[in-house]
Amino acid sequence: MFERFPEGFHALVQGGGRGIGLECVRQLLAAPRVGCVYATSRRPERADGLQALADAHPDRLVVVPLELTDEASIEDAAATVAARSRRLHLLFNVSGILHDNQGLAPEKKLTDVRTENLEKSFRVNAFGPLLVARAFHQLLLHREHAVLANMSARVGSIGDNGLGGWYAYRGAKAAQNMFTRGLSVELGRKSKALICVALHPGTTDTALSEPFQARVPAGKLFTAEYTAERLLAVISGLRPEDTGSFLAWDGRPIPW
Repeated sequence: MFERFPEGFHALVQGGGRGIGLECVRQLLAAPRVGCVYATSRRPERADGLQALADAHPDRLVVVPLELTDEASIEDAAATVAARSRRLHLLFNVSGILHDNQGLAPEKKLTDVRTENLEKSFRVNAFGPLLVARAFHQLLLHREHAVLANMSARVGSIGDNGLGGWYAYRGAKAAQNMFTRGLSVELGRKSKALICVALHPGTTDTALSEPFQARVPAGKLFTAEYTAERLLAVISGLRPEDTGSFLAWDGRPIPW
């Protein structure tokens, strides 16, 4: 695993406090080739699993506060990482929002659309990863193998949308996909070693999918451990010609 990355490489998981992000942190720490892992969390003091990992790996895991909807917080996090590492080799934007307890929920019909929910979804699912890329990208521009991966979703595919609905989430993920493709073009001019991709995790047993799991076919609901394993395997196998791609957890391309 991670043979294309340099020995002792540095990785950052944005949204490493729970779910798939936390499991990615755990598995990165278990990989001998990984030298240092940075994991961000909106409230690190409440991320018990992440704190336990930090206690177990005090020399290899650095927990960094980062609020994805706060530009100053993102810039502060980038400054913290840059003060400790001259280079990053993997930046994985994992955080996302589909619903909350304040009225955000997937729309079943057009009349369910609310401006405040569109703004909330776009701020977290589209703007956030792009602002993280803006703040951290200089650490990825070097001659060693590097990957910037954004957690997307198949429902963000315009070509694959045959059901409709879910306007805020679908739209925000589609926007994120466009941002990722744009990053691959601009940053690719500056570093031929950097690969930018959008990744679909499959339906995973996390708080994000919990209200919708009853409709998931048998065998199609993944554990966070399995999803993280598959996504990291896809990341591990990426080649320069894969930059600008939209890939599923099994490595298969998804139509834009």
